[in-house]
Amino acid sequence: MEKLRVAVFNTQPPHLYFGGVERRIMETGKRLSGEVDFTVYSGTKAGFHTPANVDGVKIVPCSSTDRIFPLDNWTFNRTLKKMFSRFQTDVYESHNVSGYGLQKALQTHNAKTPFITTVHGVLADEYTQAQSRGVTSARGRLANFFMKQLAKIEGESARNASLVVTISRYSKQKIVKLYGVDESKIRIVPNGVDPQKFKPSSDFSMVKERIRAGNRPIVLFVGRLIPRKGLYYLVEAARRVVRENNETLFVIVGDGPLKSQIASKVAQAGLARNFAFLGDVAETELPTLYGCADVFAFPSIQEGQGIVLLEAQAAALPVAAFNVSGVTEAVIDKQTGLLVDLGIGNLADAILALLSDANLRRSLGTSGREHVLRELTWDICAKKMLAAYQEASQLR
Repeated sequence: MEKLRVAVFNTQPPHLYFGGVERRIMETGKRLSGEVDFTVYSGTKAGFHTPANVDGVKIVPCSSTDRIFPLDNWTFNRTLKKMFSRFQTDVYESHNVSGYGLQKALQTHNAKTPFITTVHGVLADEYTQAQSRGVTSARGRLANFFMKQLAKIEGESARNASLVVTISRYSKQKIVKLYGVDESKIRIVPNGVDPQKFKPSSDFSMVKERIRAGNRPIVLFVGRLIPRKGLYYLVEAARRVVRENNETLFVIVGDGPLKSQIASKVAQAGLARNFAFLGDVAETELPTLYGCADVFAFPSIQEGQGIVLLEAQAAALPVAAFNVSGVTEAVIDKQTGLLVDLGIGNLADAILALLSDANLRRSLGTSGREHVLRELTWDICAKKMLAAYQEASQLR
């Protein structure tokens, strides 16, 4: 029996970038390589110009610019539109508006190959949230302008897709409400985690030495330093936490446009000795960072799901987060973490409650790992995606 052929489109080469989308593509493709002929077509970013095969996933470069989103996305889609007749596949799948050019070309030529649009965070929801917060900087206004345009494209792509896949019930509700997509064609396939890679560990002395943590309690954040991740809430909450426990160290992993502003705010608050900004770290180093922390703080105010929440729980690290959006599906309140109403004081109280009670941390951490093992591994995600590909292939 011939393998089902799946062509996946993403602007960024998934083996060279380590965002949630890229991780999902590689982890899913790796697990399905025995049953699916899985080929990823990506932009020529990070010097990617030669086809690669990584863990059974074929990755093919398609001309784009190496500049920032959305320019890279636009040039990538222009290339796909020109190449549409070259793709030999049973099912197309596009992540985060990375294939709208191809989708339009297929429609123009009345092609019948099924097309799956996979939506992670709903761009129209992110835009609405950003507008409600208000934007003062020119850079922020420009970012919101592009987000609004891309949200329109994402909505059109979802409406025209054979199937829509998304990562949470929250995202499904937003797709129906904001894009007018018939919920009968939406399939929920949550992201996952590799529990063999992210697991409880006591071998973290080198990392602690690197960040000069000593025996200080560590509160960890991992993510892009962008507005919706809520880092300003964390900095303000840290003021109160440090008043109660002045040895607490907040370790910030990740980079982004707000890095200098957040660092400046930390300095103005007199918290420089309580924060360590590590920037982007190697994928191999992440599990150890989760292992050496006491609490995972995630102050995001809008999230489709949040892969870092799954990684933290797989490492048996208790979570303190806001009770918002897809976070409520990734973390179980009072079982795997503490979810609180949006507010600086509430976040501070949750962090302090966890730092002050080792038994609570241990209990929530143990339950968190059991939770992801039961429901949120990449193996489970891959099986659900295989079912979606098979269903789509029958929709010609």
